[in-house]
Amino acid sequence: MEQENSVERAILVGCQTPALDDVRFQYSLEELSSLTETAKGEVIMTVSQKRDRIHPALYIGKGKVEELKALVEEVEADLVIFNDELSPSQKRNLASELDARIIDRTQLILDIFAQRARSKEGKLQVELAQLQYLLPRLAGQGTALSRLGAGIGTRGPGETKLEADRRHIRRRIDDIKGQLSVIVQHRDRYRERRKKNKSFQIAIVGYTNAGKSTLFNRLSEAESYEENQLFATLDPMTRKLILPSGFQTLITDTVGFIQDLPTSLIAAFRSTLEEVKEADLLLHVVDMSNADYFQHEKTVNKLLEDLEVKEVPQLVVYNKRDIKHPDFVPTTNTDMIFISAHDEEDRNELKRKLENVMIELMEPYQVSIPSNEGKLLSQLKNETILRELVFDEESQTYQCRGFSLKDHQISGQLQKYKK
Repeated sequence: MEQENSVERAILVGCQTPALDDVRFQYSLEELSSLTETAKGEVIMTVSQKRDRIHPALYIGKGKVEELKALVEEVEADLVIFNDELSPSQKRNLASELDARIIDRTQLILDIFAQRARSKEGKLQVELAQLQYLLPRLAGQGTALSRLGAGIGTRGPGETKLEADRRHIRRRIDDIKGQLSVIVQHRDRYRERRKKNKSFQIAIVGYTNAGKSTLFNRLSEAESYEENQLFATLDPMTRKLILPSGFQTLITDTVGFIQDLPTSLIAAFRSTLEEVKEADLLLHVVDMSNADYFQHEKTVNKLLEDLEVKEVPQLVVYNKRDIKHPDFVPTTNTDMIFISAHDEEDRNELKRKLENVMIELMEPYQVSIPSNEGKLLSQLKNETILRELVFDEESQTYQCRGFSLKDHQISGQLQKYKK
């Protein structure tokens, strides 16, 4: 299995249609290159072609395929990676022309997900997406399959089952769906419990590699995997986040979004992204050092729309302030903040900003609490945003002023102490 450790040499292939201008096309190829490196591949060259439309049988034109064939032999490439999802017939036709493994953007993303999945749910979701991708592509893969073993595009739980027949794969898909629905029920119950306890829930969303996990770790002192790579986080993590006033919230780190994210993956990770749906507030992290930040922001908002979470309030966090791109201009004029996730003062500023945004979603209270109500006082500190706490000697009461969530149980308890 030494192939696992040896870096695979890859040629990238992109086809530019009129729908993509030069700058966008260039970014998408750079992203493909980053994805290849994340999957432990080495990009030796990039081949691109401008066409009115993608060639239905070969993706690129016949002449370009001949050119590619010669290049593969010349540089001894192990695999050729295409910048779009190939149809089953395109894949078969290219495989018969080129003496290298053929994978497309979708397979590459699935491969990275297979490496990254840690939890049982994550692994099952990736396997499901891999099998659904594979099913229509099984025919005519006999020769290609015999060459599979290790390497990009073949990793993960799906690898050993590739030569199984369609029936076996369909059975496995049904089995995984069954297992996932049990996990989803567990998570729903867990979420219901959190809702009953009325914890304020914040979800971090954003394009892959925007710095979500770094921010999540620094805010919650958690141990989420953080790396300057695409898709470093796959499994959602939820931790406690205590704000300056002492108010306790829950914060969740989610999988990074990416443009042209395969639909099978969006479907597979839907339950993970449900965390986003349940949130009271979204922290949308944008990497302001990336030249393509505007497109990233648009992609995330489009995916949020697909998930039907447009209604959830959003605070846009422009991250990596210390290395921001010279052409950067914020694209929103609503709630936003510029930070560097590594800078403690910036993080404190973000926490203060979070409190202010939350206050907008709460209702004010003013109460006099008897000094023997210690439990209620500590609840006020943890479960509401307490802005003022003054002890009145004369009445032996605490004068408290702050904000609480509208339908939190504490609101009912405070009724009898209202001024």
